Amino acid sequence: MRGFLPRRGIAAAATLAAMLLAAGPVASAGLLDYVGQCVPFARAASGIQIYGDAWTWWDQANGKYDRGHTPQTGSVIVFAKTGRLPLGHVAVVSRVVEKRVLMLTHANWSRQNGERGHAEQDVTLYDVSDDNDWSEVKVWFRDADGLGGSIYPVKGFIYGGRPSPQLTSRNPDYVGALIDAYVPTADR
Repeated sequence: MRGFLPRRGIAAAATLAAMLLAAGPVASAGLLDYVGQCVPFARAASGIQIYGDAWTWWDQANGKYDRGHTPQTGSVIVFAKTGRLPLGHVAVVSRVVEKRVLMLTHANWSRQNGERGHAEQDVTLYDVSDDNDWSEVKVWFRDADGLGGSIYPVKGFIYGGRPSPQLTSRNPDYVGALIDAYVPTADR
């Protein structure tokens, strides 16, 4: 009979449906169509399976994933909890441009059409730390059309996930990222 599923087929279909629902909106649409918090986005974009507020990811990764202070494509950068970021922030490294500049793909940073939560691909992150150790950074901010004025403390990078193929664009703007970092007033 057409449309009939044996008992095993029904169970398998129910399991698949539950997995898709649990995965949330990132799994049901393209990665860049996501609107929501940074944590579920970073988990889907990086493949790193950590849960909870962004600032807790660094400690949670200890013993589960490798951690360090050198950016690698596909790694998750963990921003510390601050007054401006009371829950911290996590983002995924989409490209390493050079030793102090990289690109991030993340969600819930800049406003788009007046609302937060949207995904952004290949945005500039600039290491402004005195020791070039990625402990303090500036992040490209859509509202400023360049690097924002705030400096954010960073815990480090978590390695070892399976990054989404949509993590980076086909032709990222490396020159724009370098100009954002080293010539911040070039477009004003």
